[in-house]
Amino acid sequence: PSIAVSPHNPKHLVAGSILDRVHVSKDGGWTWKTETLTSKYGVFGDPCVVASPKKDFYYLHLSNPDGQAWSSDALLDRIVIQRARKAGKRWSKGTGMGLNGNKDQDKEWAAVSPDSRRIHACWTQFDKYGSQEPGDSTVILCSQSDAKGKVWSDPVRVSDKAGDCLDGDNTAEGAVPAVGTEGEVYVAWALGSWIYFDKSLDGGMTWSGDQVVGEIAGGWDQTIPGIGRVNGMPVTQVDHSQGPHRGRIYINWTDTRNGDTDVWITYSDDQGATWSTTQRVNNDGADRDQFFTWMTVDPVRGDVHVVFYDRRHTEAQDDRSTHVVVASSFDGGETWVNRTVSESPFVPEGKVFFGDYNNITAVDGHVRPIWTREVDGVLSVWTALLDLD
Repeated sequence: PSIAVSPHNPKHLVAGSILDRVHVSKDGGWTWKTETLTSKYGVFGDPCVVASPKKDFYYLHLSNPDGQAWSSDALLDRIVIQRARKAGKRWSKGTGMGLNGNKDQDKEWAAVSPDSRRIHACWTQFDKYGSQEPGDSTVILCSQSDAKGKVWSDPVRVSDKAGDCLDGDNTAEGAVPAVGTEGEVYVAWALGSWIYFDKSLDGGMTWSGDQVVGEIAGGWDQTIPGIGRVNGMPVTQVDHSQGPHRGRIYINWTDTRNGDTDVWITYSDDQGATWSTTQRVNNDGADRDQFFTWMTVDPVRGDVHVVFYDRRHTEAQDDRSTHVVVASSFDGGETWVNRTVSESPFVPEGKVFFGDYNNITAVDGHVRPIWTREVDGVLSVWTALLDLD
């Protein structure tokens, strides 16, 4: 699932969940209305919901033009974006980006510029999803549009190094763009055992070249009992507040460098030229897993909030009992407060596909995580109302 709060009105929230659901709240998350999103290109998961300071909401997702996505001959032929001028009202019919013959376009994310004039999207292009042919590869692409989101620039290849098409550790994936305070664009992704970073100082037209900013020990394709595959891919965000860390770039991910799965963060104050020592976000002991992380930076207060699943309260390492934690930093990522926001744990059975990520959004102390919960094999989507004041 994905969630966004309006910077214009924190009571307005829009969320998306697979495959084609859109959820709208106008009272800060207390009540929700759920509808089905439709598009002539199809709606097939990987929901990404982002909000603009000028009331707009954008919903990006995968395409399903022939209604047979993920079948042997199916094609995810483009990334689709739909726009609503207010909280979930009158979604546009949708515009596609990245159409490139028979290549698959997958795992997208987007970011809106602080002046609301531009929206940037990045994703993974597969020559052919699942192909084992040596000549087939994956690369990170990025494109941009004005606030209407109707006309998108020709995609630009960002990643210098290509990955394979097997949708695993050696596939280039996890591109989450972030826009800087002066309109610069940043993005990080995972490939092999490393997190790569690139930046554009001209609004996404040209890119500086791949830079390794940290290790993702064990790769991004991680395994958790009761869940199966868990993505540890990096998330990139920028502090837009007027606080002491304005302009700081944060990258958050999970890896297994300590044996269990932990949540990590690093930051840069010089547009990505140098990076801080990697900090652990979860503050529990050893041998308990934390996974499916996502991060947001409050654009008003500059607080950093990270959501993840947490098994620190289990008695045995193989216990599947799972809570949801929001970790918050009020000093630029140096120290962390961990809060359990789920009312009770759930115990996943590992019999259904659990999704690829959770999400979190925050404006002026109003923090809203979103996650999937499984009870008796049934999945549901939840939020918590965390208001810091």
